[in-house]
Amino acid sequence: MSELVNEIILRPRFEIRLYNSPDIIQQAFDVTPKPPFLLKRIDEHIYIRFNKAETTFWSPQLHLEISSFSEGKSTIHGVFGPNPALWTFFMFLHFGVATLFLILGVFAYSKHSLGHEVTPWLLGMGFLVMVWFALYAFGRLGKSKGKPQMQQLRKYADELFIAIQQKYGT
Repeated sequence: MSELVNEIILRPRFEIRLYNSPDIIQQAFDVTPKPPFLLKRIDEHIYIRFNKAETTFWSPQLHLEISSFSEGKSTIHGVFGPNPALWTFFMFLHFGVATLFLILGVFAYSKHSLGHEVTPWLLGMGFLVMVWFALYAFGRLGKSKGKPQMQQLRKYADELFIAIQQKYGT
């Protein structure tokens, strides 16, 4: 089993190779999770989250995908990520700001072409750039706030992988 990276990076990912069939590994995740974690398995995809009592606005989740390309060998790909609802909300905000920026740019260009004043349009575009920076800073703040829970998820995943190795061998 390869070890997880010691530091949480920008897009935290890891890969673990086990000498078991994917079916055995999937069955190993059909256990009652220890609190405060929730396990959800859909075929070869496993999601580890925090229960409602422990979930905050910034709580991450761990997505594990089990794949196999040869008999008796499996690879587990793990990716840490934000809550899908939060991620969708942030993407909606970013696309909304980008769309407004482009619309204001088109209006500014048309007004400039007609010889009219463009200052309000350019000020609006400048404001949207500041909103983008604020969204970025807000996202970085969320990542730093979610880091301790990300480390808890990583530790719990390690415990599960060790349990799989002890139960089924490597």
